[in-house]
Amino acid sequence: MKKLNHSLRIAAAAVAFVAAGGASAQVPAGYPGAYQSVIDGAKKEGKVLIYSVTDTAQVRSLIKDFESLYGVKVEYNDMNSTELYNRYISENAASSTSADVLWSSAMDLQVKLVNDGLMANYESPESANLPQWSQYQKQAYGTTYEPLAIVYNKRLLPAGDVPQTRADFIKLLQTQAAKFKGKVTTYDIEKSGVGFNYLTQDARVNPQVTWQLVNAMGATNPKLQSSTGAMMERISSGENLIGYNILGSYAFAKAKKDPSIGYVYPKDYTLVVSRLVTISKKAKNPNAAKLWVDYLLSKRGQTLLANQADLFSIRADVEGETSMAGLTKQLGDSLKPIPIGTGLLVYLDQSKRLEFLKQWQQAIKR
Repeated sequence: MKKLNHSLRIAAAAVAFVAAGGASAQVPAGYPGAYQSVIDGAKKEGKVLIYSVTDTAQVRSLIKDFESLYGVKVEYNDMNSTELYNRYISENAASSTSADVLWSSAMDLQVKLVNDGLMANYESPESANLPQWSQYQKQAYGTTYEPLAIVYNKRLLPAGDVPQTRADFIKLLQTQAAKFKGKVTTYDIEKSGVGFNYLTQDARVNPQVTWQLVNAMGATNPKLQSSTGAMMERISSGENLIGYNILGSYAFAKAKKDPSIGYVYPKDYTLVVSRLVTISKKAKNPNAAKLWVDYLLSKRGQTLLANQADLFSIRADVEGETSMAGLTKQLGDSLKPIPIGTGLLVYLDQSKRLEFLKQWQQAIKR
């Protein structure tokens, strides 16, 4: 009953949001009065072009709410993280039309774009409501607080076998090697920007255990994927039994609809990633881009992000299971958010990157 009441409250809040959107858009409470010029400029521009790694279906409610609130059309293109980066870089170099806003969970690549001088400076009026570690040089803002999970097939993996820590996972793969032959999945870090980012961050937190686990997975002849969706589908079908470093937001959303999906946040530590939003220096619709960023970071946008898109709000004043507040209650000190800063660039250095990939290839591709 408690759950039902919570769902009803969320639904009522969403209805209130949309109803409010029908009125002429005003400067949000607490914003400077001069912000009206951003709203007016965005309406004149008429649209915002977004490149994102988040599936369109997942953020449809967010897009609709923004459009109804401001009368600005969202042109939304989803793609994988490496494709997003490469496409933007080549379009930027050719000075052809490209994204106004980039929204990606490949945190390292987003920070690289800032460091390479391709992103616009913008101090969002919402920045005071975000954790300090989630902002970088007034050019990149964390929008989500997403834990990485171990995902497994509940029908095929007994509850007693489900690993609660990385050490448990290593032991499981070593003691039941035959059962897991060809049945483990994780990111192909050569093809997936986010997968590379997540594993290098693992190595930063605990290099010894990380490489022990990669070796243990390598011994099973794992199935490597470049997308989270592909891993989830194969675990759901039973083609794979278990997957590592999968976005908890996707696992949470899938588990609600699919009884075969189970997931755990590792108790030794749970890495937390964030989708970074940035505005292109060459944005054709700069006001609409600012408006989208501020909306995404606002309490209104974050509440929808958490409760409709299951993307885990980064704001402390948004509550519920899919929020920073909810996760902190659940996991406390085991949460390890990845700080947004130059530390993310370490493994983008060509020689370090090649060295890391070589070590991974030797461990995973036997």
